[in-house]
Amino acid sequence: MGLKGGSGALRGVDGYDHIGMIDASGGLLDQDYEMFEQQTPHVLMRHEYLCDSAGPGQWRGGLGVETIFKIGAPNTQLVVFGDGDVEPAFGLHSGGCGSLNSIKLRYPGGKKYLPLSLDLITGVPEGTIYHQQAGGGGGYGDPHDRPAELVAREVRDGIISARAARDRYGVVVDEKTYQVKQARGKSR
Repeated sequence: MGLKGGSGALRGVDGYDHIGMIDASGGLLDQDYEMFEQQTPHVLMRHEYLCDSAGPGQWRGGLGVETIFKIGAPNTQLVVFGDGDVEPAFGLHSGGCGSLNSIKLRYPGGKKYLPLSLDLITGVPEGTIYHQQAGGGGGYGDPHDRPAELVAREVRDGIISARAARDRYGVVVDEKTYQVKQARGKSR
């Protein structure tokens, strides 16, 4: 399974939000959801951006993604690898950290398994639920310098929650109108 999270921000530009590839068919890149399900025995249940996963900053990190699929073949073998399972992507110049990566397997019958950052998992039974959260990237610059109107749009668009807007950016957003009610820092 090859899934990437969001990238880190740079001065002047937000990190890119990254859905990434779905690759669980022995090296064949299955970008399209329907093709993934046609070319593998697995069923994709969710693959979407993860709200509040990006590191806050004047330029925010890119969003991570959440992917859930059901293993559709007996005796499946998984190889997991990556960074960010213990420490999130760092921010720069007062920018905040992104979110952690995580992978969880829930076997039929309820047993759960948390793989390491590098792990070979054999004998995974059909019906196992694979749940991955690929972390967001770190932010760049002071989050209070992000334009309040942009923060409000990102609340409207589900990129950040109203709570994160308040706690991380100092912007209070009306959740019905998505207008800025109160803001600390600069507004452009």
